Amino acid sequence: MSFINKLFGKKKKPKNATCDISKEPIEEGFGYLLTTSEVVSSKKFWDNIMTEPETMSYTISHFKNQDNTATQMRSMIFDKHSTIEKPWMVSDSYIHLFEVDKSEARAKANEWWSSEGNVELPNSGTASDMLDDKSYEEIKHYAIMEAGKERVA
Repeated sequence: MSFINKLFGKKKKPKNATCDISKEPIEEGFGYLLTTSEVVSSKKFWDNIMTEPETMSYTISHFKNQDNTATQMRSMIFDKHSTIEKPWMVSDSYIHLFEVDKSEARAKANEWWSSEGNVELPNSGTASDMLDDKSYEEIKHYAIMEAGKERVA
């Protein structure tokens, strides 16, 4: 019966994912799974986010013109990223932004693949819930007030 099921049974859809940073496709068996607190704790991540084409104008206005509206937009960008509760799938192209154990993050991604995306990581949740207050405020300050400065100066 199992041979017949293999021949005529339901075909499994190929699993696919996209990088939560770049939206590039990630093939099964690849990628890294990180928590929101691991992602937002990276200064390199914030330097990257705040200097993307979509956000660079806010960064320029923030640093060169001390534009309060631009600073508010940077705050909203921080809030958007720091309030994600689910784990982040990160591609090989972006893992260099994070100081994490890559083999552990890959193992978590493999769990994600084998569970078809239904994996819960310890310490998953929003950054404000998972980081201590001091760490959260320090990274929030960096993301809003400092990230991308060297690219504008």
